[in-house]
This record gives sequence, structure tokens and C-alpha cells, in this order.
Amino acid sequence: MKILAIFAESWRAMAMNGMRTALTMLGMVIGVAAVVLMLAVGQGAQYTVNQSIASMGSNLFIVLSGASTSGGLRFGTGSVPTLTVGDAQALAQVPSVKAVAPVYPGSAQLAYGSNNWSTVVTGSTPDYLTVRNWTLDSGHPFEESDVRGATRVVLLGQTVAKNLFGEEDPTGKSIRIKNMPFLVIGVLSAKGQSLDGRDQDDTAVVPVTTAQRKLFGNQFPGTVRYISVQGKSAEVMDEAEREMGQLLRQRHRLAEGAEDDFMIRNLTSVAQSAAGSAQAMSLMLGAIASVSLLVGGIGIMNIMLVSVTERTREIGIRMAIGARRRDILLQFLLEALIICVVGGLVGVLLGVGGAWLVSSMAEMAVVVTVWSILLSFAFSAAIGVFFGYYPARRAAMLKPVEALRYE
Repeated sequence: MKILAIFAESWRAMAMNGMRTALTMLGMVIGVAAVVLMLAVGQGAQYTVNQSIASMGSNLFIVLSGASTSGGLRFGTGSVPTLTVGDAQALAQVPSVKAVAPVYPGSAQLAYGSNNWSTVVTGSTPDYLTVRNWTLDSGHPFEESDVRGATRVVLLGQTVAKNLFGEEDPTGKSIRIKNMPFLVIGVLSAKGQSLDGRDQDDTAVVPVTTAQRKLFGNQFPGTVRYISVQGKSAEVMDEAEREMGQLLRQRHRLAEGAEDDFMIRNLTSVAQSAAGSAQAMSLMLGAIASVSLLVGGIGIMNIMLVSVTERTREIGIRMAIGARRRDILLQFLLEALIICVVGGLVGVLLGVGGAWLVSSMAEMAVVVTVWSILLSFAFSAAIGVFFGYYPARRAAMLKPVEALRYE
């Protein structure tokens, strides 16, 4: 028997029991749809985490001021102003460091016309945008001359610009920060939420000297709250951390064995842990959904065994007129494969549609990838072969005489 003839015969056999075939196929439809949908949800969660990580900046360190002890009480990190702009300039010379930005933040009320908004005003240097991988939607960044002159210029985040100006372009307009006029020279591009849920666009950036001298004051001239550092690559992060620690200890004249008066945090490690958790969740969701495929495969095997029993006499007749065992094996195996392939195609369509529906109704990121579709489809076909082989082999191993005598 030729393969096309076997295929046609398999199709006719399934059509004769259309309802049973459809119900058997339903198991594969549900299984494939569940796998596609769960993988899409998991991939969406991973995408959201990766976007948050990318918005923070790549290969990022945060150098914090040290803790203090008074009367036996230890205060938290940053309670002692041990970091200076000079420390940031020195760290910029470390070979494994790409960019450094000292940061001096504070809260302030911003006003434009009758609108006002309270936000975090970040004092830093032009390299702050480089460290944070931050671009501008309009305008231009401030320069080193603005830092040296402590000029009153400001870059607005998207949230601040929207609340103060609405749809109006803020660039070139004058706003008031703590009742002092500031010129808006640019608007930062959207960053979205950070890993801790904070709105990164709810900010304004000014020269660090402006923040220190004119906005918030500085009891210890030249000091900053923390320093953001970007490593040259992920491969040199450990080396950069070690070199920065050694340099700061030398600059702060810490004796050997003395405790550091600063703390270096590798945000890349934190981000990688979050990304790993999201990936694990994606795989777990896919594994859970795959159980439904196995259940569908078992259903196929049961129905195929019933089909073999019902068609035993037919099998005997086919063998008697010249059909070989491999023809019988191929026919029943092909029937199981058709059920899985057609069910897989329908399941993929339902899974993609379900992912779109979840994305629309739940307003969450859902990512349907080509590999997830191919994986689900290939898995369904493999299940058809795996669970269909035993019934097919059982049919092929029937003896023609006994099959003809079967009632």
C-alpha cells in the first residue's frame, strides 16, 4: 500500500467515528493551547523583568556611604557622608570602569504656571545619563560647564513633564523649583517602573553643584549621597568591584583591617537573580501545562486500543489480501499522528488567541514566541507517535487467522 492510500484509509476510518475522533482530538487541543498560553504568560513576565533591568542601566554598581556608630547604636548605610565628588572622579580612572556619576538627590516642589508637582530632584553630572542608559526625547543634556557654574537648568522625566505641562513641550520653558527659576533644557525618554515598582520617570535631573549649593544645601561641602558606576562589561564586574574597593580605602585612608566606610552593591547580580526567577517561573508554567498534553496522549492511546479491538476483523481481511504488518502499523500510527497534528494546529490558534485576550483584559505583557509554538506543536506530534505506537504495533502483530475469526 502506498503512503497516500494509507493516509486516505486512515482519514476515512476516523471520519466514520467523527464524534469520537473529535473528542479525542479535544484533549490535544486543550493541551497545546494551555502550553502556548502558559509559555506566553511566562515569557511576558520574563520580558517585563528584562525591561526593568535594562531601564536601570547595564553593568551597574551603586557605591553608598558607610554606617555610623554612636553610643553603641549602629545606624544604617548612608548615615555618614563619606563619599565625595572627588571619589567619583577618582573612580572614573579605574581601568574596568566605563562611566561614573555622583548623585545628590532630594525632594522638592516643582511649579509651572498654576500646575505643581512634588518629585525627587537628582543632582548629578552629564555622565548620569550614560550610566543609566538614558536618552532624551527632546532638548539636550547639561554639560560640565553647567556643573562648574551650578547653573539652574533641569531635565524632566516623563511623569513630571506630563503633570506640569500636559501635552505642551517643556523644552525651553522656565519652571520653579523651591521658588527658584530653572530652565528646562530637555525631557528624558520613558523608563517605566523599576524592579521595586518605583516610577523612574517621576524625577528631575539638575547639575550636582546646583543641588548642593542652591536647592538642598550641604553640611559637608563636596559630599554626595551615593555614586553610580557603570562597568565596561559583565565580564569585568568582579574585577571592577575589587579595584573600586581598594581605591576608596586608599582615598579614605583606612588602616589595614579597618571596616569600610562605604558599601558597593552590584545591581547586576540582583537583576540576574530576578531574571533567573522569571525564567524559572516561565519553565514551571510550561511544565504544568505540558501535563495536559500527557493526559491527552493517554486518551489517544485508550481510543486507539478501542479502535484496534473494534477493527480486528477488518485488520484480518487486510492481511489476508496482502497487507503487510508495517502497512497496518503505519495506518494506525498515522491515525494517531493526524489527531495530534490537527489538534495541535487548532490548539496553537486557541493559545495565541487566549494570550491576546489575557493581554487585553489583564493589561499584562504576554509574549508569544515562534519557538514556543514550534515546541508545543512538535511535542504534540511526538506524543501522537509515542502513545499511538503501542496500539499500532498491537494491531500489526495480530495473526490473520485469529483476526478473521474474531467476533
